[in-house]
Amino acid sequence: MIELIRENIWLLLFLIWGLPLGVFRSKFRKSVYQTTDWKINIKPIFGKEIKALFFNIYPNNSRYHQIRKTYLVYLIIYFLLFISYLSFKPEPMKEIQIGDNIPLFQLNDQNGNPFFINDYIGKCKMVIFFYPKDDSPGCTKQACSFRDEFEKFNNENTKVIGISKQSVKSHADFYNKYQLNFTLLSDPKNIVRKQFGVPASFFGLLPGRVTYIVDLNGKIRHIFNSQIQTEKHIQEALNSIKKMP
Repeated sequence: MIELIRENIWLLLFLIWGLPLGVFRSKFRKSVYQTTDWKINIKPIFGKEIKALFFNIYPNNSRYHQIRKTYLVYLIIYFLLFISYLSFKPEPMKEIQIGDNIPLFQLNDQNGNPFFINDYIGKCKMVIFFYPKDDSPGCTKQACSFRDEFEKFNNENTKVIGISKQSVKSHADFYNKYQLNFTLLSDPKNIVRKQFGVPASFFGLLPGRVTYIVDLNGKIRHIFNSQIQTEKHIQEALNSIKKMP
């Protein structure tokens, strides 16, 4: 969550600053159109408001002057925050597509041992699923479903690999608690998640839950993306694997 806030700090400031700006705009509109009716805020009239913002249309109205000055300050800062957001927002990740080769990577598994993905290319098919968090309800249901269908994947010469950012210890606890029987990899800096370009969900607030089905040559043959349909990841993976030679 901290990393997410850090990456979107300018956008958050831009949105937060918009709250008092909206209050001062309402006050400014009321002073410009000489009314106390809140409905003035939703009326599609802007000509007089724009003129009042840049020109002094009520020379003797001290309240108008004070609100106009404050509103201008808030508006200028708002635009500066928006420009900063556009300037500093991170480049969007490039999502790998069906037909692409998977990135070559190394991570530590639930036992703390180094895992090299290159060791498995050419030897077996793979199901690589990215999930948000160990021991959360949806991720537990998904992991246990992969566990229960493990023999079906094994019979299809397919290695199942789960990846999330939690530590090796967290993965070990998760693995042992639910007696999992496939590999869990720790990606604490989300390096591999970014290499795959796994899209986030729920307006970028949650790490995406995406499953990639990989053939013997290391090419992506199917992608399934669903944060909510946790158990469908398993069926999608099995159906895709069975269609491969």
